[in-house]
Amino acid sequence: MIQPTVRGLCAALNGSSKYAYVPPAFGVDYLVVGGGVVGLAIARSLALNRPDKTTYIVERHARLGEETSSRNSEVIHGGFYYPDDSYKTKFCLRGRKLLYEYCDTHSVPYKKTGKLVVGLEHQRPYLEDLFRKTQSLRFPNFGTFPASIEGEGSAVPARLLTGDEARELEPDLSPDIACALLSPETGIIDSHTYMESLERDVTESENGSVVCATTVTRVDAAEDGWVVQMKTTGSHGNEESEAEADAVMARTVINATGLSAPFILNSIGKTLSPSFSPINIWYARGSYASYHGPGVSNVKHLIYPVPEMEKNKHSFTSLGTHLTIDLGGNIKFGPDIEWIEPPAGEGWKADGSLVYDERAMDYWMDHLIASSKQIPSMYQSVRSYLPGIKEEGLQPDYVGIRPKLGPPNTGFQDFVFRKDYAAAGDKKTGGPMISLLGIESPGLTSSLAIGEYVERHLVD
Repeated sequence: MIQPTVRGLCAALNGSSKYAYVPPAFGVDYLVVGGGVVGLAIARSLALNRPDKTTYIVERHARLGEETSSRNSEVIHGGFYYPDDSYKTKFCLRGRKLLYEYCDTHSVPYKKTGKLVVGLEHQRPYLEDLFRKTQSLRFPNFGTFPASIEGEGSAVPARLLTGDEARELEPDLSPDIACALLSPETGIIDSHTYMESLERDVTESENGSVVCATTVTRVDAAEDGWVVQMKTTGSHGNEESEAEADAVMARTVINATGLSAPFILNSIGKTLSPSFSPINIWYARGSYASYHGPGVSNVKHLIYPVPEMEKNKHSFTSLGTHLTIDLGGNIKFGPDIEWIEPPAGEGWKADGSLVYDERAMDYWMDHLIASSKQIPSMYQSVRSYLPGIKEEGLQPDYVGIRPKLGPPNTGFQDFVFRKDYAAAGDKKTGGPMISLLGIESPGLTSSLAIGEYVERHLVD
């Protein structure tokens, strides 16, 4: 499927120079910017494993996990869709193992529902190849990450089923379904309870703190780290009733801001290197629909179609409009994918990107309202494998936004981990900044593994 050209957004924190420099009032060892599930997992790993150091996590919203972390399918993924040597595969495999263990020890609700990836006859080769891949995957050894493996046997238990075998498990599947891959280790999780538990781990640690309703407005390199300026919103929500700006000296900054991750880097790029090129970001909107009606009687598994490929078997932008079940037994379908663009206006470059205009940073928030306009296309997608559903049973539920590091047809996009230092040039001094870019699915499943990796291998 050929996608139209989509404009990317290239903006910088404090691009308009609204916020003047403020000297730091105090210092912290580790400042995690972004209180989503990945930022929380990183802060937890730092706070628990380095108790003699101060760890702060700041989140701009009044509550944690208000962006990508709370607007997804809440699925614990198996970890078999991506290239074997990719960060997404390694972190998903390790993260799934850690996450199930964490849920058991911290009373976080979850359920191993299992997942069926279902295909038509012409999709059989893809599913057969996917099954062969599951048999070869091993858990990564984080002692030498990302090089080696640990243990014997597959990290992804799976079975290749005929269409009839799949229908024995889920009788409502289409008679045209010719084969399916069963992943019994796939599950669902209460992501909000999980994030609340991570937050407690940080706040109950010796030197960990969580601060919400606090927005980073400016970052400056310093000899000993980074001067990070922030404003805290008052009790009136997003009104301009914030307190006077404060600044801290952070010896290490972890940029885990998800949808906003490039903006900090773009604001300090010339400090990092005269040849720094600003980083664009694209946003993919995914709609979810609740379902009440026939055609899904006694569904027990998550049901996914074969992803729609772009360039090769790994270059898909989403896993397709799939069926998921929440812990209350409610059925929903989604997400679909719809690329969104910044509003056109002054400041556009010839290639369609927008440079250094922070007014456009949060344009994606205007696309969070669930709409019925997506229902007909979602219905057509789902009925290809569940033909008994009725369009009138689908109701708009919620919308999530996924950060993308390239436009449609870019090909496979892995997680990106970038480490920069406050000192100019190639000198690795002055305090590191660790930036996480393109953290989308399977970010929730990978969160504890990412936290482990950042603390063990990236933080000095």
